Amino acid sequence: MKKFILGTAMALVMSTAAHAETVGVSMAKFDDNFLTVLRNGMTDYAKTLSGVTLQVEDAQNDVSKQQSQIQNFIASKVDAIIVNPVDTDATTAMSKLAADAGIPLVYVNRQPVNVDMLPEKQAFVASNEQESGTLETKEICRILGGKGKAVVIMGELSNQAARMRTQDVHDVIKTDECKGLEIVEEQTANWDRTQGADLMTNWLSSGIEFDAVISNNDEMAIGAIQALKAAGKDMSKVVIGGVDATQDALAAMQAGDLDVTVFQDAAGQGKGALDTALKLAKGEKVEKKVYIPFQLVTPENVKDFVAKN
Repeated sequence: MKKFILGTAMALVMSTAAHAETVGVSMAKFDDNFLTVLRNGMTDYAKTLSGVTLQVEDAQNDVSKQQSQIQNFIASKVDAIIVNPVDTDATTAMSKLAADAGIPLVYVNRQPVNVDMLPEKQAFVASNEQESGTLETKEICRILGGKGKAVVIMGELSNQAARMRTQDVHDVIKTDECKGLEIVEEQTANWDRTQGADLMTNWLSSGIEFDAVISNNDEMAIGAIQALKAAGKDMSKVVIGGVDATQDALAAMQAGDLDVTVFQDAAGQGKGALDTALKLAKGEKVEKKVYIPFQLVTPENVKDFVAKN
């Protein structure tokens, strides 16, 4: 009887261990409002799952550091890896590292350059960037009545999302409804609020005139707003748009400073990435691209949006 009980207990322990999974997570950088929501969404979701452990690392916007983190995850034999890439052009090498080790890998939020050639047991979870910049620019075009001058603030040029969102702006302006819009300046502020403020200050000092600010994300848009207000500009005469619908952006919209943002479900992307990684670790089939929908947020629906989220 004792042997039976001991054997049953051992079997239970072994069964529990077999279902325990460790997932290594390399984030581009912790010091980013949107990526913090994504990371917290992932870690909070992991806490609700039995036997799932996350090892979350900060790449500090350093490609070499991120590659080292992936190599360390592989050496420690994690069951799966999730990567929010520092540089989306560097993902081919990362994919090879994981594929050679036979460890599933999921890219989250930032589209890898090799997204259409991902090896087996690899996937990409994000939102379709073609929607984000398109929704933002179409709404700004609508507010301006299809004509006016705009400045475009781009994210990091090494990042596919920045390139795609900027291309979206140009594509919308080519349409019949919006061909009266003219881009008078287009520069990067690297997703950063302070750099967004500095860039706007430079434009204002140069005497550049514009009716709208089309920003690749909310942080840079908020920086632009701060610079405009510091210069004493009438915010009612400038249309400001961003992407992400961060808490700070929603507050700016409710204060009457931000006119357009596009909700990118950061927590949903984090949850989706972890779900996908765990499925791959169990040998299950998944879609190579998993998209979480965007949602346009404007002063007209911001109260309802905040209440629901």
